[in-house]
Amino acid sequence: MFDPSLLFLLLILALFIPILLSSRRQRRQMQEMQNLQASLEVGDVVMTTSGLRATVVDVSYEETVDLEIADGVVTTWVRAAVREKVDPDAGADIAEKPGEDVAVAPAEPAADDRANGSSRP
Repeated sequence: MFDPSLLFLLLILALFIPILLSSRRQRRQMQEMQNLQASLEVGDVVMTTSGLRATVVDVSYEETVDLEIADGVVTTWVRAAVREKVDPDAGADIAEKPGEDVAVAPAEPAADDRANGSSRP
């Protein structure tokens, strides 16, 4: 019915095609990341791989970038630590607007905790 060598060839192809596609996707993502890190400019707001949000203040070195993490606090990072550029206005909708009162309701214990008579701190 099927030639065993043809079946073996199809099995090999079925195993290696996903591997090849995955490696192409990974190379493309790596190239995009390198392009992002090479295109950093002073004033860009970035997120590092450790989750730190900072503003780029110096890009004059090839391997490192200086990031301002707070007013007047500048640290030097390896460019590879920069994960993405962040829209500086992204957190504006979360921040409290002037003249607006923000009320925070106290947390209520879960239904199963109320039934047992226990409360969580």
